[in-house]
Amino acid sequence: MSVLVVGMSHRSAPVALLERLSMDDRVQSVTTTALVNQPSLSEAMIISTCNRLEVYAVTNSFHSGVEDVLEVLAETSGVEESELRTYLYVRYADAAAEHLMTVTSGLDSMVVGEQQIIGQVRESYQDAAERGTVGPGLHSLAQSALRTGKRVHTETDIDDAGASMVTLALDEAMAMMGIQDFSGTTALVLGAGAMASLAATHLGKRGVDRLIIANRTRSRAERVAEHAREAGVTAEVIDFDERVAALPRCDIAVSATASDEFTITAADITDITGPIMLADLSLPRDIDDAVVALEGVHLVNIESLGALQRESGGKDSRSLKAAQAIVAEEVSQFSSKQRVREVGPAVAQLRRAADEVTDSELARLRARLPHLDEDDFAQVSRALRRVVDKILHTPTVKIKELAAASETVSVETAIEELFGLGRSSVAIDAQRLPKLSEISDTPTAQREES
Repeated sequence: MSVLVVGMSHRSAPVALLERLSMDDRVQSVTTTALVNQPSLSEAMIISTCNRLEVYAVTNSFHSGVEDVLEVLAETSGVEESELRTYLYVRYADAAAEHLMTVTSGLDSMVVGEQQIIGQVRESYQDAAERGTVGPGLHSLAQSALRTGKRVHTETDIDDAGASMVTLALDEAMAMMGIQDFSGTTALVLGAGAMASLAATHLGKRGVDRLIIANRTRSRAERVAEHAREAGVTAEVIDFDERVAALPRCDIAVSATASDEFTITAADITDITGPIMLADLSLPRDIDDAVVALEGVHLVNIESLGALQRESGGKDSRSLKAAQAIVAEEVSQFSSKQRVREVGPAVAQLRRAADEVTDSELARLRARLPHLDEDDFAQVSRALRRVVDKILHTPTVKIKELAAASETVSVETAIEELFGLGRSSVAIDAQRLPKLSEISDTPTAQREES
């Protein structure tokens, strides 16, 4: 049984397709249940963010596992399998472990080093665990990945590369507005989840004068506003249905609701006389692209931010290399533990087989020596079992060591290692060695050939 990853991200697929595969909690619940009901899959969890949709599963067959995941994704998303195959990537076994650790560390994010993804991975794992679709395989991998992400953020300076997509969006918004900070401005924030809360926090840090918070659940908006006030930023809460009426008061509006419908359309801002900056941090998109056709309206969204990142290119820094080294180290440790765990049943079976042989031989001995008293027979039994245990001790230890090292060994080396035989030590000048032809002419060699 090995871990399989089938997914797509901002690196492999257009935003429009990622939108179609984006899953809310309800769809994730239905999909993970459908996945574990497939014949080749026993565990499943889904990571669905604005930048990626990835299925992690434990499978007993690589090819069957891929086909089963594709079938479920096509059914739940309505996207044809042929289209999915064009953009999906597949990772298996150690490569799957490396991928999740890379993702969790923020090294595969649109903004390298962003911290939000580690929380998203943790939430995806916890949700799947609550649904009962996570078992020992994904549990072990998820815990290793979360530990790796924490190490990367605490042991390197990778965070300096970018806190999150929010900071990238606000940087681009300020550049388009031609300002150095948001002092003297009013901002509308739609949503009260992690992304919206982060946007409110960073707007406050960049000097916004007033925040207006709107969310379908007003109590959650009140919490975001209260945090802003604690940070010294003036904040008010409005009903979500009042968002359009609040737009004329705003210089910038940030939407992060992942709504099934647009939160802002072109019709909502046709009466606005001054310029306005719109930032869409959702997938599916919250803000209709048609707004850019209006004079004085500027828009940044996931798609434009992705294009911006591709143009700027990747960063090859010491922090990035240090983070990659941590990932490599953790992958090696995880893989070793997995291999040791996998040979466990074989070792247990070897022990059981030895016990069965021992019991059988002792029963035969008892039948042949009926006159042997119980104390003497007990002594013989203990001696025989000690012999078997001593013979098996080295092989069972070495099996786990060889599995952890993941080395390809010859049969000869395996026998020597498993039974502790060791090789004879030889130190001799080459000129003193007999030629092969001379060896084959000896009487011993001739006898062996005959």
